[in-house]
Amino acid sequence: MHAGTAVADANQSRALPIHLTAGFVFDDFDQAAARFGADDPGFSYTRIGNPTTEAVERLIAALEGGVEAVLLSSGQAAIATALLALLGGGDRLLTAASIYEGSRSLFLENFARLGIATDEVVDTRSAQAWERAIRPTTRAIFAESIPNPRNDLTDIALVAEVAHRHGIPLVIDNTFATPYLLRPLEHGADIVVHSASKFLSGHGTVLGGVVVDGGTFDWSAHRDRFGQITEPAPGLDGRGYGDIAGRAAYSAYLRRAVVPRFGPTPSPFSAFLIQQGIETLSLRVQRQSDTALTVARWLEEHPEVQSVDYSGIATNAYHDLARRYLPHGQGSVFSFTLRGGREAARSTINRVQLFTRMTNLGDVRSLILHPASTTHTLRSPEQLKAAGIGQGLIRLSIGVEDADDLIADLEQAIG
Repeated sequence: MHAGTAVADANQSRALPIHLTAGFVFDDFDQAAARFGADDPGFSYTRIGNPTTEAVERLIAALEGGVEAVLLSSGQAAIATALLALLGGGDRLLTAASIYEGSRSLFLENFARLGIATDEVVDTRSAQAWERAIRPTTRAIFAESIPNPRNDLTDIALVAEVAHRHGIPLVIDNTFATPYLLRPLEHGADIVVHSASKFLSGHGTVLGGVVVDGGTFDWSAHRDRFGQITEPAPGLDGRGYGDIAGRAAYSAYLRRAVVPRFGPTPSPFSAFLIQQGIETLSLRVQRQSDTALTVARWLEEHPEVQSVDYSGIATNAYHDLARRYLPHGQGSVFSFTLRGGREAARSTINRVQLFTRMTNLGDVRSLILHPASTTHTLRSPEQLKAAGIGQGLIRLSIGVEDADDLIADLEQAIG
């Protein structure tokens, strides 16, 4: 409710002011020159920084326990810039095989065109599997705290231990858990990303993303790998980003040398809406998680349901990790598989009345989708099978409606 929201405002507004401006006036010649230097924290141009955006960045950094955060125009922009700050042509990225399809396509298609190869780990609970997949040119490891759509949780501490033994930073997408349920930095992650379009904003009205710097990775110990962060850089008077920002060297590099050049700048109005959503984050996420568990348990008992992929259920293969990492709630996005396959999924999705048929997540409204024919439609049948995404699988994002109403809607829809 209070972290990071204080911004300079002559009128002392209690709510976060929206600084909807492209640029900021300089007092004189010298101030203009200083704003383009390394040490002046003032504002010059919204693509580089904005008071409204900065307030939201401080808020999210505080929630995740990081030293700094950088707000961006979308979750995809957050993932792309977070990793492109670490990777270049000839480098390799190591990821969990079970991640959001948009991220996977970014890595395997777009990053590949830049000369960045991607390796995947299927058995993410095996430290040996992660060890075997690391190459001499691996420069980052990426995983999701709660993977989309099957809830096959990441053992963050296990992956972090392997990553750090090899001098590699661990990047965790914490969109589904949110900092209310889980703070990956406390378990060894170095960088956290979010699609702020989801639970942080919470109302399906805005796009946004954020990169949080944990300030824990020792970039100076790996100068041969991360010279872009540690070596003297243009405009820094012979200094590196560690010299000007200390523990926040990575986020300083991201903010000064990556984000302004790619340009995924959020609107200050979007930043304001994200901050408004965060004010009710704990209330929404707790209710959504509680309701999701109730719905998942009901589905588990339904005769037409073959399986339920929700880590909150005691019989789930990842329940032990859920108890360790998510003791206060296991999130509200999960999937279940109908025995009748694609036609049963089609019938169910067409018959729902309260659930909304759409591709977003983390809304206050409950959403329903068929991944095999939408988000994962570019995968071959063999790839879908390997990922455990059958034709009868349906993904739910539980909102804040009454649990009994949601169950009643599913009951009449499944038949």
